[in-house]
Parts: sequence; structure tokens; C-alpha cells
Amino acid sequence: MYNTQNNALAEQKFMLPAAMPEGEFTQEELAEDIDGLQMSFPRIKIPAGGTLQFEIPSDDPENPDYAKTLEGVILFNHPNNAYWPEGSEYDDSATPLCSSVDGKQGIGEPGGSCAACALNQFGSAAEGKGKACKNMRVLYLLRSGEFMPLQVTLPPTSLKPFRDFMNQSFMLRRRATYGSVVQIGLKKMNNGKDDYSVATFRRLYDFSGEELAQIRKFADGFKEQIRMMLQQRTAINETQHDDGCDYGKSNVEVLPAGGSGKFNYGQPLDGEREALPA
Repeated sequence: MYNTQNNALAEQKFMLPAAMPEGEFTQEELAEDIDGLQMSFPRIKIPAGGTLQFEIPSDDPENPDYAKTLEGVILFNHPNNAYWPEGSEYDDSATPLCSSVDGKQGIGEPGGSCAACALNQFGSAAEGKGKACKNMRVLYLLRSGEFMPLQVTLPPTSLKPFRDFMNQSFMLRRRATYGSVVQIGLKKMNNGKDDYSVATFRRLYDFSGEELAQIRKFADGFKEQIRMMLQQRTAINETQHDDGCDYGKSNVEVLPAGGSGKFNYGQPLDGEREALPA
């Protein structure tokens, strides 16, 4: 049954932005409309309370779309750490005291090496055996026929499933994540007190031949841009912190992969805080 479904999915051609037909408006016209605006990736969080569907932003903020699974290509992924003041972990308006876009070097208080930080050790959380610093992972998932990837932020409780999936589906097969279409789902878990949701992962099919060459070229360009954005964001945050400015607010302007106009991604690219199970 699985092989039949897998073969059927493989027959569906994945459509990259560069291969999509020209629209009614030119790139120059679109660039004029967004000049000076702060653009960001659509953000997807792992839902709380054991919910088994994703909330996807739509053009109507009051009526988002919902889906049980997300299918696409993971163009890039990176760790992200953040430490909020005690009691502010779940306050969307709170700014983290310290954060890291690479999981290695923290900016803020206490800052410094994440590996050596006492707040990044198990048992440092105010309650339980967890860490005071929240270790997360940010995935950039491009769906077929879409121009911009979804930014999916994995909370600490979903890191092990993702790590296991990476090992089995990619590392052991010596394959990059962009070489396959994957499906992200949800599973309800309980810690003895509360229900919470954990991400699940499944490889649907692999790219080969010309399709693989096209997705590799697109992913390489995208990764280069994201790395540049994260480096610039880190530099700006360091300057703002040293100057006593509001921490974590910056605008970074880059060229999108495969495009010719400039887009200003003003929203943070290093994830959002997640409501974690107690």
C-alpha cells in the first residue's frame, strides 16, 4: 500500500517558482509594490494542547487555513536558541534576554558560547529537568507551486523526532534534505499532566535526474541568501545590544533565490517561542 502511494506521489511533478508560468505582472511591478515593506516567511508553529492540525496564515488573518499535514522540500534548516525572563516564556510581546540564530553563539544576557552556558544545561529550567534556554530548530519548507517557503519552528519536544528522521532518511542514505519531498504531521503526546503536540516526519519520494539538478540549484541559492541574512541579523543585534537599543529588531535586505528584485525581510528569521508542555 505504501509503495503504491509513494509511486503515485512521485509521478506528481514538483513545481519550483522558476518553472511556474509568468503571471500578469512583471517582477519590476511587484518590486515597486513592496518597496519599503517588511516581508517575512509565513510562520508555522507546532500547535499546543495536542491539536492535530497546522494553522497556516492566509490573506485573511481572522480566517487562517488548516491542514493535517504539510508536504514540501526542506530547503534549509538551522538551530535556534532563545532565553526569556522567567515567567515571560509564553508572552508573545516579550523579547528574549539572549538568543542565537545558529545554536552556537548567544547574543544578549548572558551571551557567549551556548555549549558552555549554564542556562543551556539540562536541569537549569525553573521547573522540571529541562533547559532554561529553549533549543529549537527552524525549517524552511517549500511547497509545490509556491513562491515562498513556510518557516516551520520546531520546539524542544519535536527535536528528537526530527533528528531521528534526518538520520534514517537522509544521513544514512548520504542525501541532502532538498533531494526529497517530505511530509510533516502531528502526534498527540501526554507528559502525565498535559496533552501536547509533537511533529512527525515522513519521506514521500526522492528527486532524480533533471528535477534533482533544478531543486539543487534552487536550494543552493536559497541557502546562500538565508546564511547571509542570519549573519547580517547577528551583526545588527550585536550592535543594538551594545548600544542599548531594543534587542532583536532589525531589517535585512537581500535578493531572493532565483529572483531579481530586492525583498526586505523585516521579521525575525530565527523562530518564535513555543508553548511547551510542563
